Amino acid sequence: MQTQNLKNHGRLVAGYHYVTFLLLLLVLIGSIVNLVHSAPENVYSASLLLVLTIATILVAFYARVFALKAQDRAIRAEENFRHFIATGKQLDSRLKISQIIALRFAGDDEFVALTKKAANENMTAKDIKAAIQNWKGDYNRA
Repeated sequence: MQTQNLKNHGRLVAGYHYVTFLLLLLVLIGSIVNLVHSAPENVYSASLLLVLTIATILVAFYARVFALKAQDRAIRAEENFRHFIATGKQLDSRLKISQIIALRFAGDDEFVALTKKAANENMTAKDIKAAIQNWKGDYNRA
C-alpha cells in the first residue's frame, strides 16, 4: 500500500462514487422521460417509478451521510483519548470536528503542539494538514 500524505490521503471508491451515482442519475433521467411520455392510463405507474427513484437516491445519500457522521464521532473520541493520554487533558473545546479530523493525521511527536496551534489560530482543516511534518496515515479504511 502506498504511503499516505497530504496529496493522496483522500479516498474514492469507484463502485460507489462513480458507478452508483451514474446509475442513479440514468434511472432518474429515464423515469422522468417515462413520466413525460407516458399515456394517460400509465401516469400513475410512471409517477410511482419516479418517486421510487427519488427515494432510492435519498437512501443512497443519507446512508453515506450517516456513515460519515458516525465515523466523525469515532475520530473525535479517538483523538480526544489520544490527546488525554499525551497531556492528561481533553481536547480544546474550541476545535471543530473538521479540525479534529485533520489533526488525526499528525504524528504523535507534533500532535499536541499542532492541536494547541489549531485551537489558538483557528486553523482550517486544510491548513492543519499542510502544517503536518510527520504524516500518520490511516490504513484501516475499507
